[in-house]
Amino acid sequence: LLTVTVFLSTLTPKFYFALTVTSSFISGLIFVFEWWHFRKYGTSFIEQVSLSHLRPLIGGVENSPPAPAAFSAGESETSRQNMPECKVWRNPLNLFRGAEYSRYMWVTGKEPLTYYDMNLSAQDHQNFFTCDTDALRPSDTVMQKAWRERNPQARIKAAYQALELNNDCATAYVLLAEEEATTIVDAEKYFKQALKAGEMIYRRSQNCHAQSPQHEAQLRRDTNVLVYVKRRLAMCARKLGRIREAVKMMRDLMKEFPLLSMMNIHENLLEALLELQAYADVQAILAKYDDISLPKSAAICYTAALLKARAVSERFSPETASKRGLSTAEINAVEAIHRAVEFNPHVPKYLLEMKSLVLPPEHILKRGDSEAVAYAFFHLQHWKRIEGALNLLHCTWEGTFRMIPYPLEKGHLFYPYPSCTETADRELLPTFHEVSVYPQKELPFFIHFTAGLCSFSAMLALLTHQFPELMVIFAKAV
Repeated sequence: LLTVTVFLSTLTPKFYFALTVTSSFISGLIFVFEWWHFRKYGTSFIEQVSLSHLRPLIGGVENSPPAPAAFSAGESETSRQNMPECKVWRNPLNLFRGAEYSRYMWVTGKEPLTYYDMNLSAQDHQNFFTCDTDALRPSDTVMQKAWRERNPQARIKAAYQALELNNDCATAYVLLAEEEATTIVDAEKYFKQALKAGEMIYRRSQNCHAQSPQHEAQLRRDTNVLVYVKRRLAMCARKLGRIREAVKMMRDLMKEFPLLSMMNIHENLLEALLELQAYADVQAILAKYDDISLPKSAAICYTAALLKARAVSERFSPETASKRGLSTAEINAVEAIHRAVEFNPHVPKYLLEMKSLVLPPEHILKRGDSEAVAYAFFHLQHWKRIEGALNLLHCTWEGTFRMIPYPLEKGHLFYPYPSCTETADRELLPTFHEVSVYPQKELPFFIHFTAGLCSFSAMLALLTHQFPELMVIFAKAV
């Protein structure tokens, strides 16, 4: 103790100044790193390390969540509606790899698709375009390997190899249309070749599908190929301005394959009808698909809000409405906007251009930022076309949050907003996009702690520099 006392008595003001400055600098670095980690990953690094590495060492055990209870047949539908879901869905309006995503990368130098998103697409292609009987046909065997390839050039090379073995290989034309074609016109040419080959193979499969389970699986695969090709051809027509042709193709496709509603072709049809300003037809589509028993989407909810806003938005004025009150039509429009915002609270900032858009991913998370990007990318023009619609949205959308309980233990019109959307959206959206988070997370304890430590150390350094003798006396007294 005497040695320590002697040592402390010999310390000069310069030492204390250097000590406080170093402490302030190190705590500042930790604070900056913690802030960066929280902005990027949504968690505190120190807290994460403590929970994953230190807690087991000191004998802490995480409480395992209780096993989910089994639901009876009568309760299953209600329970499914009440449970938050974070399933990733195929984007119904996804762009073309070669003609759109690749062109964006060539111009900006930024990769618009994440590895996770492309990996999901590879899995989709294998599920849609392959089956157990592929080994019987050399061209399909080559394409089975092509869908698993990570390198785009290797996939394109494999597609050409498949065409050398069989000039009527529809899936090879699909791959070339998606990835090699650099314009929509070129993609459409490939898809027309795929349609010719696909229809021939589909008819052949129909004639022999009852012979064995293998032939039945082959018919399912050939049906998937045909539906995919017809849908993409309709999307090509829409992008090339032949909108009425695109609408007819989509209607025919929905009529021919009514059981494939899970592919959400009606969302492509909704967007095309909005472009034609065929609002009565849009309302008819909503009457069929905006049903309590069917899965919702941002396209369904916000299109319903847009149609109701259209009836009142041109004459709507917040000042007038505050004096005389809202009319019945205005109340219906505001309620529709609140319903849409509760389903996906990320969309309004993109529609109101308070947040910049990026190219939509190939997969979306319903109620997440990825779905908001995909919806606004295609539908912003339709909101702008209706005079006053964006003004009505701007005046009313934030009122939604006053009706939703907080914390989000229950919803108002939908099941509670799921807590897993941020993590999935960060996987789906490119790194240069700032992911929208709802509800906004409170700053972790360690960010507050490191900020306070940095500020306190900096204050001590300043006092030591200004009053060295006084601070030395204070340090020795402490």
